[in-house]
Amino acid sequence: VQLQASGGGVVQAGGSLSLSCKVSGLTFTDNLMSWFRRAPGKEREFVAAINWNGGSTYYADSVKGRFTISRDNAKNTVHLQMNSLKPEDTAVYYCASHRGGYGHVSDEQKYAYWGQGTQVTVSS
Repeated sequence: VQLQASGGGVVQAGGSLSLSCKVSGLTFTDNLMSWFRRAPGKEREFVAAINWNGGSTYYADSVKGRFTISRDNAKNTVHLQMNSLKPEDTAVYYCASHRGGYGHVSDEQKYAYWGQGTQVTVSS
């Protein structure tokens, strides 16, 4: 199983970036997919999640209204569109594949596979 994240970079505050995560080695439509992030000196935190068909999405309060998660099941890819970026959004962003079952989407223990991370830096 591989989760390959891409799209990170450096952007000024107020700008936008789009992240992508290409998944291989598993049945993509079986899994809820999420994005997490780890800021410097902080623990990894939940950002957004999307269910198998895109019918349900979930967001951390800190990104609600600014970030949009989506998925393309034909391409085994999940995206994170980030608008109105703030310096506090600076972090390494990780995509993750949920292992199924019950539990809150923000619980890291519920995720079986993780991407390698992509750096997002927002300058003020």
